[in-house]
Parts: sequence; structure tokens; C-alpha cells
Amino acid sequence: MVFLRVMSIFNRSFCFMKVLTALVLFFFFEQNNVYAQNYQTYTLYMHGFTKYVVWPEEDKKGDFEIFVLGESALIAELQKMAEKKKVGDRTIKIFKLNTLKEFQKGHILFVPVEQSGLLPEVLNKIGDRSTLLITEQPGLGLKGSDINFITKGGKLAFELNQSALSKHKLKAASELTRLAIVI
Repeated sequence: MVFLRVMSIFNRSFCFMKVLTALVLFFFFEQNNVYAQNYQTYTLYMHGFTKYVVWPEEDKKGDFEIFVLGESALIAELQKMAEKKKVGDRTIKIFKLNTLKEFQKGHILFVPVEQSGLLPEVLNKIGDRSTLLITEQPGLGLKGSDINFITKGGKLAFELNQSALSKHKLKAASELTRLAIVI
């Protein structure tokens, strides 16, 4: 009798654990799907930024280079975009940086949320170069990122830091500032 009660409790606990595991896996994969969808949207925004951010004349020659610091699903999405689109008549090249030391110069540097703690070093590395720094961590717009992706009201939005842009010798067209949360 005691054995049957123990087995009954074990079976209920085991069923509960299976349901809990299934829910955890569902939310994990659903969350990854949301990030993948956001990264598809990021590429649309980033291509738009290439049209509405003005780089100095000396940076308007050669390939248009986009760098991503560390691992990110964004790299694959950017590569898909680069195969289909151009910046004016310029080819878009995508590069993954394993470390910040590898970065010398580029038109855009994207810092994923996992690398957000490196922002002070990134800003130091960029200095006053005309590199558009894009991040995706709340609060980084105020800390010196040029453009920072955020979620507002459940929708993707972006902050635009005008003083950071000026420091990097970049200008935002009025069309971009109308869409942005200017900080």
C-alpha cells in the first residue's frame, strides 16, 4: 500500500516535470524566434540608416563595411541583406569580430546585448572615427551609442544620440530623426 502511494506521487511528480520541461523548452524556442524576427527587422532598419546617416566624403568610397562584435544571429541576417542590397552603388561587406582588438575602421559597428559591458572600451576604440555605433541594450543610447535599439510599447524602436553622432562626424537626416527617439 505504501509502495503504491509512493509510486503514485512519483508518477504525478514525473508528469509535472515533463510538462514543466515542455513549457521551458517552448518559451526558450519562442524567445529565440522573437530575437530572430527582431534581427530581420534590425537589418531593415540598418539598411535604412545607411540612407539617412551622412558620412564624411572620405568615407564614401569603396565597400560599405558593417562589423558585428562577437556571436550574433544578426550576422546571418546581415549577410542575406548584403547579397541583395547595396549602399548606393557600393557593395556591403559583413565582418564578425571575435575581439574588439580586431576592429580598425568601418562604417557601422553593431554591439549585441551580450557584449554591452564592453561599451566603454568600444567608445574608446572608435574615438572620433566616423563609425556608426549601434547597440541593443536599454540605457546605452545615453551612454554614448549613436543608435540604440529598444522595445517600446511592445514594438521595436530606436534611440538616436545626436551628440554621439556629432562626435563621430556623422549627421542624421531629418527623416531619421522624425522616426527616432532623440536623446
